[in-house]
Amino acid sequence: MNWLELVGWTGSALLVWSLLQTRILRLRAVNLIGCLVLIGYNGALRVWPMVGLNIVLAVINIWYLRRLLATRHDEQTYQVVEVGADDAFLAHTLRVHAADIARFNPGFHPDRVTGRSAFLVVRADEVVGVVLAHDAGDGVAQVDLDYVTPAFRDFTPGEFVYRRSSLFTDRGFRRVISPPGMRAPYYQRIGFRPHGQSYVLDLPG
Repeated sequence: MNWLELVGWTGSALLVWSLLQTRILRLRAVNLIGCLVLIGYNGALRVWPMVGLNIVLAVINIWYLRRLLATRHDEQTYQVVEVGADDAFLAHTLRVHAADIARFNPGFHPDRVTGRSAFLVVRADEVVGVVLAHDAGDGVAQVDLDYVTPAFRDFTPGEFVYRRSSLFTDRGFRRVISPPGMRAPYYQRIGFRPHGQSYVLDLPG
């Protein structure tokens, strides 16, 4: 196998690998890289129909990537919907994603939902995240669960819950504390500060 064939196989492998990704952003990025590699490979072999096909796929990927990156912090794209702790759809969402929730939020117990404030982060009619919190006393809101579905894990849809500070200040809270021991936390990117094993957000007065 010469180096050119290796390039071709690498591009094909990247395309296949991209289709195995559950995260939308990663799927598009890996697929784009695979297309670019195959454009070079097929161009070297002068297989112009395949060059044209991969150019079209690359343009499609670039368009979607720009759209995803441009709307990742857009409140017109993601909405926060408050639901009751006993909401049937909330229970369904927690049940469907139970294994994945346990993976990233090992301290969360699904039987301790009663009495919590519950928020669903949605994109159109699709649930992309869940945030549950309770009153820890002294003006502190303790977050019990901050979960993002696999497809949107390259984004931070939970930030829209914290960005709308009135969701907490209207309840008399002055501070929000993230779940202790949460894996792959993103809180420092949205204004939280480290505090032991958790992160703290001081709310406006």
